[in-house]
Order: sequence, then C-alpha cells, then structure tokens
Amino acid sequence: MVNIAPKEVRYIKLGPGGKWAPRCLEAGEIRFGYAMVPHGPCASGDWDAVADILVREAGRSKAKATDGVREIRDFYTLGPNCLWITFAESRLWWCFAEPEVTWLGPEEVGRGPRMRRTVDGWHNTSITGDELHIEALSSSLTQVAAYRGTICKVGAKDYLLRRINGIEEPLIARAREAKAELVAVAVEMIAQLHWADFETLVDLIFTRTGWQRVSRVGGTQKDTDLVLQQPATGERAFVQVKSRANQAMLDNYIEKFRASGVYDRMFFVCHSPGRSLIKPDDAVIHLLFGTSLAAMAIDAGLLDWLSERVG
Repeated sequence: MVNIAPKEVRYIKLGPGGKWAPRCLEAGEIRFGYAMVPHGPCASGDWDAVADILVREAGRSKAKATDGVREIRDFYTLGPNCLWITFAESRLWWCFAEPEVTWLGPEEVGRGPRMRRTVDGWHNTSITGDELHIEALSSSLTQVAAYRGTICKVGAKDYLLRRINGIEEPLIARAREAKAELVAVAVEMIAQLHWADFETLVDLIFTRTGWQRVSRVGGTQKDTDLVLQQPATGERAFVQVKSRANQAMLDNYIEKFRASGVYDRMFFVCHSPGRSLIKPDDAVIHLLFGTSLAAMAIDAGLLDWLSERVG
C-alpha cells in the first residue's frame, strides 16, 4: 500500500467525553459541536461573526472565543488531505474526510450538530495491518487526548505517520540491529563454555527469569538434570541439559516427560546440537539452543558473566 502523507494532522474529540465516538466510528463520520453557532456564518467563512456569537451568546472571553473560532474554522476548511485522529475503545483511530460539512441541527445524545463524512471510514490499524493499541503508543502522541478543547494540532506528527505507515522507528531499528549482533556474539561465547559452566549458565538463566530450583544441578534424579518450580503459578518444569543431542535423544526425553505426569513444562537445553532438532507443536515443550538461548542469557543480564568465563 502507498504510505499516507497528509498536509495537515488534527486530533478531534468525538463529543463530550467521547460520547459520539461509537456512532461516528460505525457510520464513518466526524461529528462536531458548537450547537450555539449556526451553520451559515461558518460555511461562508464569516469568522468575525462566529467570534461575536461565541462572546455574546456563549459568554466566552475573547481569548476563548479565538480558540473556538480556530476549531470551527479547522472543521470547515481543512480539506481531504487533512488526517484526523481520535482515541476510542483503547485504540488510535484515523481517517480522511470529505470537505462538505452537513448541518444536522441542535445537538442530541450520541450526535453532534454538524458532520463530515470520512473518505473510506475510520481505521484502527496501520496500513500494514498492525493494530494501533493505545498502550503500545508513545505518550508523546497519546497525551493529545488530554486536550481540553475539541480540535488541535498533533505535535508528534512524524511519530504518528510512522506508526500509521508501519515504518519502524529509527532508534528501534538501531536497537534491534545492535541486539542481533549482541546475540550473535553471545552464541559464540556459549559455544566456548566448559560443560560445567554451561550447566551453571542454564541454572542462572532460569533463576533470573523467576524459576526456583528444587533439585541440585546435575543431580541424581532420574531422567532429568534440573527440576524447577514457578512460585507465581505453581508450575513444575522438567529440564534436560545436553552438550550434544540428536533427534532420537530429544524424542526420548519428550516421551519421558509426557509419561512422568508430574511436570507442567519441559525445557531441553543443548550446548552444541549436531543437527537441526525438531520439537512437536506443543506449547509446554521448549527447545533452547543457539540464538534463543543466547537471547535469554542477555535478557537475564548474563553477558558480563559470559565474558568472564570466556575471556
């Protein structure tokens, strides 16, 4: 899809407290208030008359009337190349609007007195299909929802357009590339570990990620090297640590795990697998080696520990 490149961007609050949002989102409309201001002077662009109405009939100060005129003028004059955004149902919504403003009459519940139709409806995903959940957006953008008026400019315009266009943030791209390089280095470090240090690394990874060991590393318990428990959920995990392994060995331990009946999860951790190992499509069986194991070590803050053992 072609990236959007609007000339202007505006945030709009769809009714007091967002009460018009459900109807607007469903119908593909933008509703706007100021019921005390008739349609005529707005449509003709008589903004002095609009300001006079806001002061005389709405009792606004001149400064507040100026703000009101700006909002009304934006709603009437910003063309189809203006991007409109709002927040509702825990998501960011965006649209482009047809230029014509329709006067609907006095305000009613769930409806504003004037309306513009969207070009192709409201959208709550990026053009690449990613959902735009509010909690996943920067506060530099979402803070605009605290605006006390109805329509305002969006300061974080560049960030907004990158999110809608599905373009990765430059800093995030750099961080991702840096972490990928770090993981690659950690893979090489792990491959150089002595077997005893490798067992210790596995124990440290699980301990730092919230698991508690209920057996000693490399103990004499049958069919498993490590037994873990997750205090928050009560889950027990079967952990097998191998320097090298083949598919037959992995399959054998999976059978033992399933036959035991006392464990909720299985982790098969391999130092240097000789060939590709394939596990069944089972969410409670985890195969850890190479980049997945290295990433866990980094996330657990064990890079310095690795450096000390390898250096």
